[in-house]
Amino acid sequence: MAAIFTGSFDPYTIGHDDILRRALPLFDTIVIGVGHNERKQYMHTVEERVETIRSLYANEPKVRVEAYSDLTVDFARRVGAHFIIKGVRNVKDFEYEREQAELNRRLGGVETLLLLADPSLACVSSSAVRELAHFGQDIQPFLPKP
Repeated sequence: MAAIFTGSFDPYTIGHDDILRRALPLFDTIVIGVGHNERKQYMHTVEERVETIRSLYANEPKVRVEAYSDLTVDFARRVGAHFIIKGVRNVKDFEYEREQAELNRRLGGVETLLLLADPSLACVSSSAVRELAHFGQDIQPFLPKP
């Protein structure tokens, strides 16, 4: 059984890593889908994000990493996944992911598995890490170790 774990992952944080590692026992394969939207500004290119994440899971045969720029439900179909994994840090995340889950189920019959963030990581988001980097702060504590 395959699932996708999707996001822009700019950057991929310890929160993302925690969700992925907790989901690994549930699936035969997890494809990390690195989203690319040409209308968005990114800190890193999609190629850099894909390579960074691939290096983290180089020794994990159940994980693949691919870039995508279409609808998440179309990406799921393309890679043969029937589930989407999402992490939820707070009520705001929950409401957004609940709406997306319903759309993905209606559009493609793809179910979404919501995993609650570890409370110690609930403050970690890619946007917060980007903001810290912008102001010259050390972001290494928020990034997974290779």
